[in-house]
Amino acid sequence: MDADEEDPVAAWWDMVVRNVRCVPQRCDTLKRKVAAQYNSFTSKSLKEHIFPPLMDMLIYFNFFNAPFLVDLKRPELKLPHTVNFYIEVEPKVILGIWHTVPSCRAEDAKGKDRCWYEAALHDGNPIIIYLHGSAEHRAARQRLDLVKVLSDGGFHVLSVDYRGFGDSTGKPTEDGLTADAICVYEWTKARSGTTPVCLWGHSLGTGVATNAARVLEEKGCPVDALVLEAPFTNMWNASINYPLLKIYRKLPGFLQTLMDALRKDKIVFPNDENVKFLSSPLLILHGEDDKTVPLEIGKQLYEIAHNAYRNKERVKMVIFPPGFQHNLLCRSPALLKTVRDFLSQQWA
Repeated sequence: MDADEEDPVAAWWDMVVRNVRCVPQRCDTLKRKVAAQYNSFTSKSLKEHIFPPLMDMLIYFNFFNAPFLVDLKRPELKLPHTVNFYIEVEPKVILGIWHTVPSCRAEDAKGKDRCWYEAALHDGNPIIIYLHGSAEHRAARQRLDLVKVLSDGGFHVLSVDYRGFGDSTGKPTEDGLTADAICVYEWTKARSGTTPVCLWGHSLGTGVATNAARVLEEKGCPVDALVLEAPFTNMWNASINYPLLKIYRKLPGFLQTLMDALRKDKIVFPNDENVKFLSSPLLILHGEDDKTVPLEIGKQLYEIAHNAYRNKERVKMVIFPPGFQHNLLCRSPALLKTVRDFLSQQWA
């Protein structure tokens, strides 16, 4: 063997020696990490470990990814004249979106690709960005029903799944969902020309909508209009009135624990504060028999907005008779006319 050639046995033995010498150092590192994790865990009470993730689960409910066995990449199986596409909000956060064109353009849309749909956004037909509530995804039955009503009424509809919902990547947080809505709105405005774009939020989505609208207002780009369907004043009021949590309200310390969990996770969705800073046309829709977000909460939000707006004609509330509860205003024969009349008047 040449002297210059390295002896493989010697090289292997040298590697073993180096690794053995590193063992104490690695053990010390592991020991420090275990100690840090232990101290972090024991420094908090059990409820501090349990309640914040529990509140995340109850508020977003995105783990319930229904309806199941739906191919979100093929919306045409659920909705006519609809295309699926994705927008990257930030690294590792990609949103799934369905674009449904107005029914009057159904024939034109046959066989067209995403580029045609994108170009259609400046055809003069108004655009609605739909921000849904907690649980499920953009193919949920009640959401499809609303999209069909709006499409038949001459609207483009962009149905957005926030991060962590449907096939969108990422984890839901209040700041994250707000960033998602702003990104989709700005993406749409960049392609819509002079066509107006409306943010429509339902339930949880109302908090996302007003958060986004406030940020855009502060940037000097107020949204063209806002529709809030079954809105709450803030997440605290929404939580303590949520049917699933009402039964626990009398338990000692429960409300304080709930408040601490919301504060810990920075979950506020302050519709009541946001509307004080808005100037966009604002339409509030609420069902008289809504048990999830009681009508009184919607009325409170309307009063706050009406008192804050300089132009009172830009704020309107419409109450729907019993029968539609929290999720089914889309079945009201009066819904489409209510929305069209309000937006036409504001955009005239």
